[in-house]
Amino acid sequence: MSVALRKQLEDDSFPLEAGGVTGERRHGRGAQTNRSGRYEPIAYESVDDGWESLTELEALATEVQEVPARRIITRNSSPDIGFDRSINPYRGCEHGCIYCFARPTHAFLGLSPGLDFETKLFAKTNAAQALERELADPKYEVRTIAIGTNTDPYQPIEKRYRIMRRILEVLSAANHPVGIVTKSALVLRDLDILAPMAERGLVKVALSVTTLDLKLARAMEPRASTPDKRLEALKRLNEAGVPTSVMVAPVIPGLTDMEMERILERAVAAGVKNAGYVLLRLPLEISDLFTEWLTANCPDRASRVLSLMRSTRGGKLYDAKWGERMVGDGPYAWMIGRRFEMAAERLGLNKGSVELRTDRFTPPVVSGQQLRLF
Repeated sequence: MSVALRKQLEDDSFPLEAGGVTGERRHGRGAQTNRSGRYEPIAYESVDDGWESLTELEALATEVQEVPARRIITRNSSPDIGFDRSINPYRGCEHGCIYCFARPTHAFLGLSPGLDFETKLFAKTNAAQALERELADPKYEVRTIAIGTNTDPYQPIEKRYRIMRRILEVLSAANHPVGIVTKSALVLRDLDILAPMAERGLVKVALSVTTLDLKLARAMEPRASTPDKRLEALKRLNEAGVPTSVMVAPVIPGLTDMEMERILERAVAAGVKNAGYVLLRLPLEISDLFTEWLTANCPDRASRVLSLMRSTRGGKLYDAKWGERMVGDGPYAWMIGRRFEMAAERLGLNKGSVELRTDRFTPPVVSGQQLRLF
C-alpha cells in the first residue's frame, strides 16, 4: 500500500470516487466525493495502488457531534429573502441533497462541503434554552423566525435529538410566529404543536418538491422524504388547519424544469394555496460537486444542463447578484418565470399571503430573571 493511500485511509475525510467498491461505500449519499474546502491548504485525491485496499473500508456512517449554542437566532439583512432572522438547529444535513446551497458552510469548520456535509453533523442540543434566553431579553423585538432556510430541521437525526420539537414548544409557549421550510414528512410528528399554533395565527409551513421522478429524487436527495410523502404531508397539514405552501425548488434547467406545472397541480390537489420557486444556485464548492454528480448520474443530459445553467447566469454557473441569484437572468430564466406565473394563475395560487401575528407574543421568564411589571 502506498504512503499516500495509507494516509488517506487513516483520514476518513479523503474523497471517494463514484462507482465500484467506493461507490458502495457512499451508497445513500448525495455527493460523489469529499473535495477539500476552499480554506484548506491541502487537497486530497483518492488513489488505489492496485492492492484493492479500498474494499476494506466500511460504508460511510453518520457522525453527530453535540455542540452548545451561545446564541441561536441568526440575523440577516439580505434584500432577496423575506425574513430577517432564522434558527438552524443543526449544521450539516443528512438529507444529502447534492444542490444544497448550505454545503459551503462546512468549509468554515475545516470540513468538506461534499460527503462531510452529509455525514459529519453538528446538533445544537441546548437550542431551546438559548432561544428562551434570547426571547426573554427586554430588548427583543418580535418578528417571524424562519427555520429550515439553511439546513433541514427535520432531517433524519431529528427523530433522535428532537431539537426542533423543543424549539417549537418554546415558540408556542411564547406565542411567537414561525415559518418552517422542510423536505421531510417528519414535520407531521409535531402536528400536536403546529395545529394549535396555527389556530392562533403563529405558524406556516412550506415543503419543497424538486421532482416527482422517484429515481431522480433518490439520487439527488437520497435521504429526504419521497416526493409523494411530502405532498401527503402538505395534505395532512392543510387538513389540520396549518397554512402551507409548496416550493418548486430548486428548478434545474434541462433536468427538472419540465415538471414545474405537474408539481403545482399535485400541490393544489393537496390543498396548497401558495407557491414559489427558486432557480438552481451553485455558489462556491457546489459548482464542482453538482457537476460531478450530474456527470455520474445523468451523463446523457449533463452538457445540456450545464449549458442552460450558464445561459441563466450570464455565461457562468453562478452569479450572486442581488435580485437575480434566486431567479437568474436571460431568455431561459425568463421563460421559467413566466411558466410559473401562468401555472399559478391557472391553478388559483398566490391569491393572498399568510400574515402571522406578532401581537400575541409573551416573553418567557427564565430562571433568575425579574418578573416584568407590564
